[in-house]
Amino acid sequence: MATYIIGDIQGCYDPLQRLLEKVRFDPSEDRLWTPGDLVNRGGQSLETLRLLESLGSRFRMTLGNHDMYLLRENWKFPEGGSSNREMDVILHAHDRLRLMDWLQRQPLARWSSKHNVLMVHAGIIPQWTVKQTLACAAEVERVLRSEKSGKFFSKMYKNAVRRWRDERTGWKRRLLINNILTRLRFCDVNGKIIPGASGPPGSQSAPYKPWFDHPQRQTLDVTVAFGHWAALGLYIQNNLIGTDSGCVWGGRLSAVRLEDRQVFQVPGKYHRHPLF
Repeated sequence: MATYIIGDIQGCYDPLQRLLEKVRFDPSEDRLWTPGDLVNRGGQSLETLRLLESLGSRFRMTLGNHDMYLLRENWKFPEGGSSNREMDVILHAHDRLRLMDWLQRQPLARWSSKHNVLMVHAGIIPQWTVKQTLACAAEVERVLRSEKSGKFFSKMYKNAVRRWRDERTGWKRRLLINNILTRLRFCDVNGKIIPGASGPPGSQSAPYKPWFDHPQRQTLDVTVAFGHWAALGLYIQNNLIGTDSGCVWGGRLSAVRLEDRQVFQVPGKYHRHPLF
C-alpha cells in the first residue's frame, strides 16, 4: 500500500489519469492525497471531481482557494449562471448536489500521525502549532457546514485583516484563517500575510519571507505538505513537500510517494498565458 500526494490538479483530468497510470495507482490498496485546487482553468473540472469523489475513503484532500471559489459560485448561483464556464458546467451537472455537498465537507487542514504530515493548501503562519492549525481550520469548517455558510461566502472576497492575533474574533478571524490556509505564500514574523503575492521566493518585499523560511516556525518538527505555489514549483525538503508544479500552466503534474518520497511526473496542460 502506498500513499501519493498530487499537487494542484485544477481540472487537468487527462494528466491526472496519466499520472495515476504511471504510478500504477490501485484504488483498492493505495491512497491518494491532494492539498487542494481540484478545479478551475484545466477544462475538465467536472470529470476531476467525479473521479476523486468516487475513490471514497482512499482519497484525502484539503480545500484550496479554487475549491472555495467553486463553493461560492455554487451558493451564489443555485440555478447555474456563473460567468466561469468551467464552473458553470459543474453547476448544471445532474450530480451537482452530491459533488458540492462532498466538497463542502472537506477540511482545510489534515494531520496524519502515521506519516507525521500536516497538509494544507497554501501554508501556515509561524505562530501556529499543528494543534492550533487544526483548531483554526475547524472554526471555518464548522461555518462551511452550517446555515452560516452563505454569509461566509458573501464576505469571502471583501477586504479583510492581514495580521494574525489570537484574540481576534468573528468574521474577520474566520476570513483571515481561510486566507492563511488557502492563499498564503509570504508573511512576516508576526503572521502578517500578503494575500495576493504570487511570485517566486525573492520577489517579495522586506520584511516578508516565504512562510516556511521563518526560523521560529512552530511546525518545524513536522512535515508540511502544501500546494498553491506554481512559481515555487516542486519543492521537497526535509520537512516540506510542495507539489504545485504548474500543471495547468504548461508545467507538470507531480506525485510524491510518502513512503520513500519518490517523485513521479507527467506533462501538464499547455496554456498560452502562464500567469501564476
